[in-house]
Amino acid sequence: MSHNENSSSSNEYSEWETQVVQNNRQLDEIITKLLVQDHPPRASRRYCDREREQGEARLMEDYFVDNPTYDQATFRRRFRMQRPLFLHIVTVVTANDLYFQQRRDATGRQGLSPLQKCTPAMRVLAYGTSADVQDEYMRISEIVTRDVVIKFVEGVIACFGEKYLRRPNEVGLARLLHVGEERGFPGMIGSIDCMHWTWKNCPTAWVGQYACRSGTWNDINVLHRSPIFDDGLAGRALHVSYVVNGRENNMVYYLTDGIYPSWAAFVKSITSPQL
Repeated sequence: MSHNENSSSSNEYSEWETQVVQNNRQLDEIITKLLVQDHPPRASRRYCDREREQGEARLMEDYFVDNPTYDQATFRRRFRMQRPLFLHIVTVVTANDLYFQQRRDATGRQGLSPLQKCTPAMRVLAYGTSADVQDEYMRISEIVTRDVVIKFVEGVIACFGEKYLRRPNEVGLARLLHVGEERGFPGMIGSIDCMHWTWKNCPTAWVGQYACRSGTWNDINVLHRSPIFDDGLAGRALHVSYVVNGRENNMVYYLTDGIYPSWAAFVKSITSPQL
């Protein structure tokens, strides 16, 4: 083979190789575009400095310093309880759960205070507002607010459940009856809808309505048991004596709504009141 023939073959191979490389590059560009369309790159999370120190300072000045901006009556209306009681709850829950204790983050910056966590939890529970509403005043994100509500409820149950989530004794029963009568419901000792009791031995047919559960359908974990439902199902109720519309009654009752069974111990409120 002559030198010219070798040169010609080498040039043809170079041209072929160049063409293959170009085709591969074009193919890579097409695949990259398709991947970007199907899986667009995630936007980087923007850090928002909420200046939580200012939120804590405002909260303290408004409610918790010696001479706060708002008086006791305003505190009672907005927190649904007196200031000493709220501070007692915060102190006990904080001592029981490290989550509420104020600590420094990885940068050495002071974290959220116990009051700054418990206050939005109480506001959400008292008013039924969304978690995002608390951000502008408390300087706490929506995610953190949801977490503190769950932690706060769990802490209150863990710290005070044994004392308050039980059958009333004679003194407690008398107090409940007195409060119910003052509010126009003689013989009423509570509202099932407000108490949010859970029922361990709930019948299977009612489990979707009356039992709290977590997990999947194959892993149902029913929470703490309330004796109120078992007593009602067995026809047991505390016996007292009171008169309504000239008729003497001898069994206490609980206020409920329409989803509960028709038991003697459950009195359903009027669903469609008319003036």
